[in-house]
Amino acid sequence: MEIKGSERLKQLPVYLFDALDAMKAEEQAKGVDVIDLSVGDPDRPTPKYIVDALKQAADDPKNHHYPSFKGIPAYRKAVAGWYKSNFNVELNPDNEVLLCIGSKRGVSDLPMALVNPGDVVLVPDPCYTAYLPGILFAGGEVHFMPLKEENDFLPDLDAIPEDIRRRAKLMLLNFPGNPTAALAPLSYFEKVVAFAKQYDIVVSHDAPYSEAVYDGNRQPSFLETPGAKEVGIEFHSLSKVFNMSGWRVAHAVGNKDVLACLAKVRSNADMGAFQPIQHAAITALTGTMDFTRETTQAYQRRRDVLVNGLNELGWNMRKPLATFFIWTPVPEKGVLSGDFAERVLRKSGVLITPGRGFGEGGEGFIRIALTVEEDVCGQVVERLKNAGFVYK
Repeated sequence: MEIKGSERLKQLPVYLFDALDAMKAEEQAKGVDVIDLSVGDPDRPTPKYIVDALKQAADDPKNHHYPSFKGIPAYRKAVAGWYKSNFNVELNPDNEVLLCIGSKRGVSDLPMALVNPGDVVLVPDPCYTAYLPGILFAGGEVHFMPLKEENDFLPDLDAIPEDIRRRAKLMLLNFPGNPTAALAPLSYFEKVVAFAKQYDIVVSHDAPYSEAVYDGNRQPSFLETPGAKEVGIEFHSLSKVFNMSGWRVAHAVGNKDVLACLAKVRSNADMGAFQPIQHAAITALTGTMDFTRETTQAYQRRRDVLVNGLNELGWNMRKPLATFFIWTPVPEKGVLSGDFAERVLRKSGVLITPGRGFGEGGEGFIRIALTVEEDVCGQVVERLKNAGFVYK
């Protein structure tokens, strides 16, 4: 019997990191020691005190039953407390906080909760790869908002055509940006709130990198903006803040009506996160932020080693202000990002991400993850130098 996938699967591209993994495996099969700077997965382990909390909670048989899809009350209360401490944002744990099994699942489910076939969704270009599948599965129409360097990688709301504005149901934003590493000031969020109110558009802000900010800068929460809770929600995750990417624990917060729609999808699709994981997350959210600050400082040092070293080779990079990514133009004019990334891998054994994988607007750029220690960042610079990627 021939098994054929559904028609909706044909709308999806090959997952970017599957292709990169295949290239990496091919080089490793040749005996190459690949330095992987492609994926935004924290390289350091989850702090021991969080792991210990998981172990303790796992020893309690009461935590072995089906968990609530909303998240246990103590988890939702801890999220609300963290938002108050970090952003001075007040949240009602009962109806303004919703557990997600990773924010990726949350942002993928949201269009299914809000978007009807033919509705327009405003999406940044380039963008995180998880944004498009949920929209396509919901039958939504994507309108891309170009992120241009001359606009500090902020979507230009004035450039959205009037007919698109009136058909739009949902706007996706992401700051600090992946892949662009851009920050958004409150003044920009104020414009977004006014725009959303004028055209009845729900705003979804994806903010997992909010704590990875450098050089004394700060990324405000979208919900700090006056009126933001009237129009939208924010996704946040423990993956980057506490090095818990494999734990799959996150939350959506904000507008209670939007969250109720998302909750209906989630309650019919899955259960909640394993309760010991939620208890470990409570320990993270209610504890010190010292680990997060130390980790951010480590990323900043890595950034400096890579950017300074590559600039000595003539790459002409700007230092990113946030995330643990460098988003920079391909240093060779007229060369496609995919071709450049493949050549870097074949000649130097360094795996980076072509910008085109994040959308048409990413062509001409590459993304480099800061997920190796400083000494390895130095090795990357040396490898690229020896492989001839010098432009001065």
